[in-house]
Amino acid sequence: MATVRAVWLLLAFAGAALVSALATPIAARVARAIGAVDRPNARKVNRRPDIPLLGGLAVAFGFTVGLSIALLFLQDVSNGPRIEGLLTGGFVVLGLGAFDDRFELSPRTKLLGQFLAAAIAIHAGFQINHVTDPVTHTVLQFSPIVAWIVTLGWIIIVTNSVNLIDGLDGLCAGVSAIIALTLVAIAWQNGAFGAVAVGLALVGALLGFLPFNFPPARVFVGDTGALFIGYVLALLALEGYQRITVITFLVPLLALAVPLLDTGLSIVRRIRRGAGILQADRLHMHHRLLSEYRGAHRPAVLSIYFLTACFCVIALSFARLHGYAVIVFLIVVLLLTIRFLRNLGFIDAADADEPPEVASRGAEQVETVAKGEL
Repeated sequence: MATVRAVWLLLAFAGAALVSALATPIAARVARAIGAVDRPNARKVNRRPDIPLLGGLAVAFGFTVGLSIALLFLQDVSNGPRIEGLLTGGFVVLGLGAFDDRFELSPRTKLLGQFLAAAIAIHAGFQINHVTDPVTHTVLQFSPIVAWIVTLGWIIIVTNSVNLIDGLDGLCAGVSAIIALTLVAIAWQNGAFGAVAVGLALVGALLGFLPFNFPPARVFVGDTGALFIGYVLALLALEGYQRITVITFLVPLLALAVPLLDTGLSIVRRIRRGAGILQADRLHMHHRLLSEYRGAHRPAVLSIYFLTACFCVIALSFARLHGYAVIVFLIVVLLLTIRFLRNLGFIDAADADEPPEVASRGAEQVETVAKGEL
């Protein structure tokens, strides 16, 4: 049975990758036809006009096909209401992102749409409803309203964190694939095969899309894809959480450390500057790394891939700790992370000037490609 399950899960992964790869050129043509293309401005890194933005449609299509393969042929991965909630809410944020890529919605309107998608997921059974002491294993149950608020906050924060990190060619898709693969490994260890199916379908869809998106990109995921990917990652972490104690829920937090840290630092930075937390700036991790590499996208993107992979390895190691070792290990990781961010200048970014604009070295390579077919 285990071998049969593994074969079908691999087929789901492969199916998602193949469908996503085949659908990406079609999504790009649709984006150009309806005018859903990137329009460079002072806040964006991209300086190449008319790059199609609806690559997220291909990712979502590949993901849906891959997950459908797993659900059709593997009875033990089906989790009725939660899977339905994931897909329904996912299509809500997908439509929201597509509309934004074409017509540019206000941040508040997008936030309202995310609240709706999160509410659908919570109603379907995705909830953080207790806290477990890692030493005494005492369980503190949340009241329904507290569980609802905490879960809503988690989904909104992760969704927007992934959206905010989507600033360089290949960054969102690659980082998300690394995180999703880590969550798959954790879910497999805990026998959460529904989460394994969701994660593998997402990884396959992202890897099928990535060749078109890796620097120099010929198509972007856009808000269409970034919101959808962030939403699925948030629920993937919660699906694994249903089977394990909350202290182990720190594992997906560590896996998602790069986008969450970038978002947290952005909020602190804007509050210290007296700016609104929704106001854009050019002090995200990818902006600063791009400046360090003099506009070369690939080294900046690969650096963030490496940083994400490091946190994911820490997350996998953390999952095997118990008792006081959890607290000690967490403190060490926090101290090292703070020191690392300070060395890179991210913590002091609130007092720094925005890095100067730099031209992408890949711009000339892709200019002619962007105007033609994929």
